[in-house]
Amino acid sequence: MPEDFLLQSKTAKILYHEHAKKMPIYDYHCHLPADQIAADHRFENLTQAWLCGDHYKWRAMRANGIAEEYITGDANDYEKFEKWAQTVPYCIRNPLYHWTHLELKNPFGVKNKQLGPKTAREIYETCSEMLRTPGFSVRNIMRKANVKLVCTTEGPLDSLEHHKKIRADGFEIKVHTAFRPDKAMAVEDITDLNVFIDKLEEICDMEIASFHLYIEAIRKRHDYFHENGCRLSDHGLDTAYAEDYTEKEIEKIFDRIRSGKNLDLSQRLKFKSAMMFEFALIDYESGWVQQLHLGALRNNSTRMFKAIGPDIGCDSIGDFEMAKPLSKFLDRLDTNNTLPKTILYNLNPRDNALCATMAGNFQDGSAPGKMQYGSAWWFLDQKNGMEEQMNVLSNMGLLSRFVGMLTDSRSFLSYPRHEYFRRILCNMLGSDVEAGLLPNDSDLLGNMVEDICFNNAKKYFPMELDIKQT
Repeated sequence: MPEDFLLQSKTAKILYHEHAKKMPIYDYHCHLPADQIAADHRFENLTQAWLCGDHYKWRAMRANGIAEEYITGDANDYEKFEKWAQTVPYCIRNPLYHWTHLELKNPFGVKNKQLGPKTAREIYETCSEMLRTPGFSVRNIMRKANVKLVCTTEGPLDSLEHHKKIRADGFEIKVHTAFRPDKAMAVEDITDLNVFIDKLEEICDMEIASFHLYIEAIRKRHDYFHENGCRLSDHGLDTAYAEDYTEKEIEKIFDRIRSGKNLDLSQRLKFKSAMMFEFALIDYESGWVQQLHLGALRNNSTRMFKAIGPDIGCDSIGDFEMAKPLSKFLDRLDTNNTLPKTILYNLNPRDNALCATMAGNFQDGSAPGKMQYGSAWWFLDQKNGMEEQMNVLSNMGLLSRFVGMLTDSRSFLSYPRHEYFRRILCNMLGSDVEAGLLPNDSDLLGNMVEDICFNNAKKYFPMELDIKQT
């Protein structure tokens, strides 16, 4: 990993080394475990810090013929790492190959070594020894990466006790939560949904006997999250939902849910549509940002889901209808002047231009880049995917107003993904300068790079703004 990795022109090198590299990290969407930040956890070894919960690596290991025992099974930590090390050389041209070596370089300082069977033991022991020291606690890993703010992801039932402790400790890196209410509209499993509603009743100390009271309880939890620093929601959806419905219909559907009766397709779509609208309305009233992650086809392998559960690397890109329901959903809010700041993320690359142009439909001049076409997500979170996302945004919107990169990760070692993104951004702009497509104006382009890396996000999100750049 040379210093000029991915930087293929003189201009790209200047933009990265003099502008992008120095910018702090504003990681507004991730899945880091807040309890580990609260406890300032130290990992015993590299496997625990790097492989536990990382379904990207798990998919690669399965593709390489590694038995599940060494992925999510009962093999010991070094055996699992050894199998990962065996897999890495076969990851050539997969982004995992770049990420792996960037993450060894930062924060561990492992340079000029490729991870593989011959180097596995040395790298494992070296990095594990460092992880056990105070300097590599999770908070210090965040400090080493120059992180200034992160937003984890929690559901409405979460007590946020860990966030309270982090704040009480006076940790200088801001750690906020994002409100993820997916379970509140998950009508595919009526039993699970009723368990959720029962727990919501207990937490809110109220009987939820109607849809109206259900939304009232959701609002209470939304208010609780707001009181604890939350300023954005996050929704994992296959597509947007915008069916026509009446209040009377939704009340009847809710009564049916509470009676434990399954819904037909029309009823499920109407209920999800009502919930999406109510979520967005509450976000608008609270001045929040809503994030819509669209297009994942989840838990494809019934065998693996039954054996291990969700979020284990058996999700894929879906091909759901997107344009009409998304337009109808956003237009209803916009017509009523209740559309919050919104970020659209698509998982299917066919929807790149769709989402970029859809965001442009609903800009209203109230804030620069109010409607955002979000960063390349999940399977698109790699060099080609990032370039395509930024090219589409450049052609159909304003790249200069882009709120930039996020990790979307469960690992504290994933912060070099920001470096990866920044190098790609600078290389794209530098290549255009060298080709005569952009002015060779280091102030203009340098400020643009700094904005995309940090400043735009800091201005866009209504979280605490007392973040210093150094």
